[in-house]
Amino acid sequence: MEGKRKFNIHDYIADLRERIKQAPFNGLAHYNLACALIGIGDYEEAEKELVKAIDHAPHLCEAYVQLGGLAFRKGDYELCLKLNQRAIEITPSFAVAHSNIGFVYAQRGEADKAIENLERALSLNPDLVQARTTLASAYLMKKQYDKCIEECEKVIKQEPKFAPAYYNMGLAYLEMGEYEKAIEYLNLAKENNYDVPEEIMEEIAQLEF
Repeated sequence: MEGKRKFNIHDYIADLRERIKQAPFNGLAHYNLACALIGIGDYEEAEKELVKAIDHAPHLCEAYVQLGGLAFRKGDYELCLKLNQRAIEITPSFAVAHSNIGFVYAQRGEADKAIENLERALSLNPDLVQARTTLASAYLMKKQYDKCIEECEKVIKQEPKFAPAYYNMGLAYLEMGEYEKAIEYLNLAKENNYDVPEEIMEEIAQLEF
């Protein structure tokens, strides 16, 4: 018996393009093509396909989220926010969209709004590692170090090698003056391939403890 044919992304893209030729108003096909194009880094073409997906299937909330991700990638946080908010209007229980909104607010330094949306995302899906890590970052911004550490511990329990959680914990312990623990967790972040700024390690090295 022949083994299963190995998946080839370029063949998949070609198949989708052929399907769209036969049914150009198939919004889901345009969406699937966009996701495949994102997979190979063709963001410009992916954006065009997502716009077509929304044109043909206005209630396809995942398309708004993907389009928002491309907007975020270009630094257009406002458009990213609007697209994810539109996704929630369509499907209020879409946890990823709430998480993305929280992430945008965190990037803009609006910690309270970030926390509100990230907590909502996690109430809908407690397994969103990125949402919980961003929530920890938002608590760090608000100097709520115990809460930051608590959320990071939950992340590490779920994903033991998730370096950003170790990094957040390291920063929280640094701010709390617990320098040995700060070094421990920052080193764990580095061991898991997180690019810890050298100036932070130098800053700790100069402290007396």
